[in-house]
Amino acid sequence: MSPARPLDGVLVVSVEQAVAVPYATKLLADLGARVVKVERPDGGDFARHYDQACGEVSSYFAWTNAGKESLTLDLKHPEGREVLADLVARADVVLCNLSPGAARRLGVDAETLRCEHPSLVVGELSGYGETGPYAGRKAFDALVQSEAGLVELTGEGEVTARAGISVADIAAGVQLQSAVLAALLHRERTGEGVTLRLTLFEAMAEWMHQPALYAAGTGAAAPRTGAHHPSIAPYGPFRCRDGAVHLAVQNDPQWRRLCGVLGRPELADDVRFGTVGTRVAHRPELHAELDFTGWAAADLLDALDAADVPAARTRSVADLPDHPQLAARERWTRVGVPGGEAAVLRPPVDSTGWDWAPGRVPALGEHTDHVLSTLGYPLERIAELRARSVV
Repeated sequence: MSPARPLDGVLVVSVEQAVAVPYATKLLADLGARVVKVERPDGGDFARHYDQACGEVSSYFAWTNAGKESLTLDLKHPEGREVLADLVARADVVLCNLSPGAARRLGVDAETLRCEHPSLVVGELSGYGETGPYAGRKAFDALVQSEAGLVELTGEGEVTARAGISVADIAAGVQLQSAVLAALLHRERTGEGVTLRLTLFEAMAEWMHQPALYAAGTGAAAPRTGAHHPSIAPYGPFRCRDGAVHLAVQNDPQWRRLCGVLGRPELADDVRFGTVGTRVAHRPELHAELDFTGWAAADLLDALDAADVPAARTRSVADLPDHPQLAARERWTRVGVPGGEAAVLRPPVDSTGWDWAPGRVPALGEHTDHVLSTLGYPLERIAELRARSVV
């Protein structure tokens, strides 16, 4: 028998869509929580349809929704709100990323829910919050990356770029999950529920803390340097005969050892390259001296490893499913998705106290009857709700 997981017996009800809150609840499901995902009957979470990479659902949806139960519910219908109220009455945690105004109209805002159920943990995610000049502005991942300065910081020369993943959504999801865990511990100790409020913008701003401190302390943002580090050199990808190797030379002893690998020990004593600061100041000249085009990437990486010079292969994300480290550590598993199967990674944190059990990605409304049955609804009542398009 598998050991109990930390959140076994915890019911999370989530009125969620897109990425940020679904990612938070996916992390809670990984820890054993029963997550009931409330979706619109007419199409459900719009992230289901971003692409068709995983059977009948998108790569985003498969990533953030494994192990959940999908309940379709028309929250604009009075009977739909009654069903949600019955479900919330049994819940430990309720999360929502509807706009604050929409949440209040539907009665799923924290003030309403905790007035009726003071012991609830309620989490609300909005774009910018309900105060301030941006309160009414739409917020999506790329827009928040732009507002927080990440897009302006990323790229090379005059070319800017958004991060290649939904980093603002991920930042918010990770911080929301952490706050929910803390709130459950608080409730265990005090018996009190908690209201959690988080904005996508402030979650991203927290992750931009270091570049903001750098800009404040130096009077200017760090320059855009592509995949190279703005304040350390050589630190970035360098072309080889058959690909690229990413160097991360962070101190002078590592630099001296790199010069040995190159067979050019005299470079270590060049006054232009003697310290991290001078190497950054003379970056173009430095890069001109670092010619690895005669090396095969695998051979260069072996030589750098032997010399204790930090480096890695620059790979395509298409190579990740076959990465030898993930294969050796058996990190991939397969889960069911609507219309097929998809390979997914195990959670990155292993525990000696509990096991992780992969769950399938739900079809739209797949668990509606089951959820209603667990609430005590007889089959006749479920049929009536379905006939009236409430579920």
